Amino acid sequence: MISLRTLSVAAVLAFGSVSVAAPVFAADMNIVETAIASPDHTTLVAAVQAAGLAETLQGEGPFTVFAPVNAAFEALPAGTVDNLLLPENKDQLAAVLTYHVVPGDIHAADLIKLIQDNGGEFKAATVQGGELTFSLDGDMVKILDGAGGTATVTAADLDQTNGVIHVIDAVLLPAS
Repeated sequence: MISLRTLSVAAVLAFGSVSVAAPVFAADMNIVETAIASPDHTTLVAAVQAAGLAETLQGEGPFTVFAPVNAAFEALPAGTVDNLLLPENKDQLAAVLTYHVVPGDIHAADLIKLIQDNGGEFKAATVQGGELTFSLDGDMVKILDGAGGTATVTAADLDQTNGVIHVIDAVLLPAS
């Protein structure tokens, strides 16, 4: 039988190096609590709170969340984040954020197997209603969004009480 530690090590090897600080990961917290504890996800937390999604993402789940780091939000065109955080854009912000959430509990090994079993590409429906396309680039998982942008998973299998978080290096955008 494969131990959780072995699976985690395998996931790190499959997804590349992990740059998440130790205090960020705590399996006894929910997705929102972990994001709040992460210094690399302050923009994501502000956006989740502004969109009114904190309570939902603290719910039972399970959820698989692809969580962009602060640098991913900073890479968006100037003014994009500030504009999305305006109260009148709450619905648009919620759509972008829920596009980063897939129902269920999808771990790295499962995702890699799904990619391999489907000819090198796996499509998953998001909570927002759009679709993400997953593929492998060497040993890295890549995500193609509806707007044609790509993100790379940089840390995988951060288990939470209500799902799993995979850290990504870009903000995913639904088709417009």
